[in-house]
Amino acid sequence: MGAIVMAVSRNGAHTFSKPNVAAIRLIAGLGVESDAHLGVKVQHCSHMRRDPEAPNLRQVHLIHAELHEELRAAGFAVAPGVIGENVTTRGIDLLGLPAGTRLRLGTAAVVEVTGLRNPCRQLDRWQSGLTAALLGRGPSGEVIRKAGIMGIVLTGGEVRAGDAIGVELPPAPHRPLERV
Repeated sequence: MGAIVMAVSRNGAHTFSKPNVAAIRLIAGLGVESDAHLGVKVQHCSHMRRDPEAPNLRQVHLIHAELHEELRAAGFAVAPGVIGENVTTRGIDLLGLPAGTRLRLGTAAVVEVTGLRNPCRQLDRWQSGLTAALLGRGPSGEVIRKAGIMGIVLTGGEVRAGDAIGVELPPAPHRPLERV
């Protein structure tokens, strides 16, 4: 089985979770229609305080369903959309993708991967210990962020649960994902 969309979520308010919906519409250069993070410029509250004129590199948030399973096994109550993602995937190593990877979601939408989501304090306010569960250490002691990836919309379109995900890697050399 190839990579697929498991769920789609959006929320027009800046709240922690995003309810699941039947479909989301991605808008080129802006993000998810009717979502609080829609915009050309940064829409994430803490990023807006730092630099409200910064480009919005966080238009779409994707998390792999396999992470939800790992977190549930550790005792956390998580499900698609609960920790703020717009698209929940299965069958794709999101964290292993290089920067600039293009993901085709459904028949038309294309999202370019910009970087990693940094787990924030809101996670612990929702469930104690969740921030730490979304951070790890690599073999050399480097921080591993597991809270999903962020992207920008290159081509708009509708995305639904069950849609296939196509992956187009950028030309080599590949750049690893960094926090955005």
